[in-house]
Amino acid sequence: MKKLLAVTLAVLLMAGTISAQQSENEKYFEDSYIKSTMRTALDWQLSHPNHKLWDWTNGAFYAGVFAAYETLESENIYKAIYAMGESNKWKPGPRLQHADDHVICQTYIDMYRISNEKKMIQPFIDTMDEFMATPYETGGIRKVTWWWCDALFMAPPALVKLGVTLNDKKYFELNDKLFQECYDLLYDKEEHLYARDIRYKWDEPEVEIIKEANGKKIFWSRGNGWVMGGLVRVLEELPENWPTRNFYLQNYKEMVEKIVSLQQEDGLWRASLLDPSSYPGGEASGSGFYTYALAWGINNGILDRDKYLPVVEKAWIGMNSLIQSDGRVGWVQPIGADPRKNFSAENWEVYGTGAYLLAGSEVIKLER
Repeated sequence: MKKLLAVTLAVLLMAGTISAQQSENEKYFEDSYIKSTMRTALDWQLSHPNHKLWDWTNGAFYAGVFAAYETLESENIYKAIYAMGESNKWKPGPRLQHADDHVICQTYIDMYRISNEKKMIQPFIDTMDEFMATPYETGGIRKVTWWWCDALFMAPPALVKLGVTLNDKKYFELNDKLFQECYDLLYDKEEHLYARDIRYKWDEPEVEIIKEANGKKIFWSRGNGWVMGGLVRVLEELPENWPTRNFYLQNYKEMVEKIVSLQQEDGLWRASLLDPSSYPGGEASGSGFYTYALAWGINNGILDRDKYLPVVEKAWIGMNSLIQSDGRVGWVQPIGADPRKNFSAENWEVYGTGAYLLAGSEVIKLER
């Protein structure tokens, strides 16, 4: 009898603990909490700038800043974005054919759609005219124009946004061509993930095979996060009747299934997707982009809500565990071209905050 009573009390205690935890977790999904945390993270990051404002790092950050502007409807955020554009003279980065230098133009186009100030997009139009008239010189690992997977977040949404804004399909066609080249070069059709570049492919004859400690292929979390973020931003803009839309949709759905299977118990993803045990805690930038991309899929009726909502909820709770007391988004892997272990709660980067803001802008829309 005593044993039965002890077991019963233990079960009740456990149930009470679980119930309390569930109740505590609910706060992460309240509009007021999401908006407050987004605002705090944004304010901290704006007070701690890093890199040239046209740099790819800030291109990812300001994509999140604009999403925060739409979510929070704050005139001060609009002014901060406008000041960034003015500082850059609304120009892309200096490298004509490098996708990293085009990502900031996504935000310029978003701002143009509000203000209708042509100065915000004319430099990008001029750059793309020159881009399309200039043959790309390949060499080494640069077998195609977009030869690294991160490029699929940097340039495609900017091109498609410009095509929609100007009602000019030549930008869609250019994106189709360059995206397909990158897909053919780097997408692993068995793993449904992108290699960062050909150095991480096992079927390139001139490349030495490198593996993770557990013998698996190396797939970088942030790199694949960039890809999924790019895919949803392309799908958000691309006309429903565009002939290649299903290509992007299929690529997105395949990656979703794989990424969901790699989520860790804390809701986050590790810096290296196929060898999580070899890496430290959840990495903020990759995890943030996955949270954003998955929540977007639910909100747009592409992903089944019952199946994927628990994944997103777990991810969002995990993302909030990375927010430090001052609002800084911690556990962000520093700049690099592959998975790294040299980061901790102290590490931050502007793109980590951008990923968090993008995630919050979609999580707040979820019907729960």
